[in-house]
Amino acid sequence: MCPVGKITMQNKFCQSCSHRHGCKEVYRELGNIKGPSVVYKVVIAFLMPIAVFIASLAVCETILAKTIEAGPVQTVLGFVFALVVTLGLILVTKLIGWQFGKDR
Repeated sequence: MCPVGKITMQNKFCQSCSHRHGCKEVYRELGNIKGPSVVYKVVIAFLMPIAVFIASLAVCETILAKTIEAGPVQTVLGFVFALVVTLGLILVTKLIGWQFGKDR
């Protein structure tokens, strides 16, 4: 869809909105809000569990490749181990977050 079509659809939507007069001001104020950076929390909440899952899966696959000959069993055990490690990390992270949340 061309930009002109999007603008036309947006204008039609805005005409039926009861907040159409103050809408731009609200978004302008929201954009000017200054607060602490959430990058650290985003990394902890989203990227760290994925990285831990991949790393633990790789480690477990390496260890199981030396001990178990059956491929499907090795894959399932590796996946389960990586899932347990990742869920443990999430639980520990939540417990630490709750502990620090009480101090505030």
